[in-house]
Amino acid sequence: MKAILFDMDGVVYNAEQPIAGAAEALQWVRKRGIPHLFVTNTTSRARDVLAAKLGRFGIDASEADILTPCVAAMQWLRSQKRGGVALFLRPAVRQEFDGLDCLPEHAETGARYVVIGDLGDLWDFRTLNRAFRLLHSDPGAILIALGMTRFWQAEDGIALDVAPFVAALEHASGRKARVFGKPAEAFFHAARAALHVEAGDAVMIGDDIVTDVGGAQEAGLRGVLVKTGKFRPRDLTGEIQPYAVLDSIADLPAWWEKFSAS
Repeated sequence: MKAILFDMDGVVYNAEQPIAGAAEALQWVRKRGIPHLFVTNTTSRARDVLAAKLGRFGIDASEADILTPCVAAMQWLRSQKRGGVALFLRPAVRQEFDGLDCLPEHAETGARYVVIGDLGDLWDFRTLNRAFRLLHSDPGAILIALGMTRFWQAEDGIALDVAPFVAALEHASGRKARVFGKPAEAFFHAARAALHVEAGDAVMIGDDIVTDVGGAQEAGLRGVLVKTGKFRPRDLTGEIQPYAVLDSIADLPAWWEKFSAS
């Protein structure tokens, strides 16, 4: 193993609470000189905010150390033919799409690309229906999903993430979303390529058995599951079998040393 990809929410912290031992584990990774990257499906906060949050928890990170679906989608959109972009995102992350032809928030036609991120409690029927109308008005419009995480562990309990809303739009529009973020193989390959390693030499550490572990393994990486965040015991009884299971990220140094010595 030569490099590590870390999920953030549920692995390094739970909402606004750091996971015990996370800062120490990341300090160990840096001292060992292990290439690493934070890969998150979070689309409610920009990278500068995420880096600052890690800093508050004692983890040094810059924007360049974080890969998000917004970044991946923006890079792809820049390479495509220009056209109207409808963003279903929180205002805080719209800056990641500066320079594109973004439509007004009330528009129901004119979108070549319809980008769906995590709106949380800002979702309502009118908003979801507007996304559908944009797709319906142009048979060539492309539905873009910023990740396909099903749910996450919020401070007050589990909460729906972006995937259920994307699934509703796929069903209603009859077209398949182009996914930027986990569990898309291209997202994992972009992350490991940024660290200059082959897929088989990279480890993905996450709390989601499907999005993190399953997605990573489909892309040829090793998927390691931690028993924090959204983890539930039933995650260990399904078809997806993690390469390893850790009680938390705090156990990473001991596990890595044991693996390296074997």
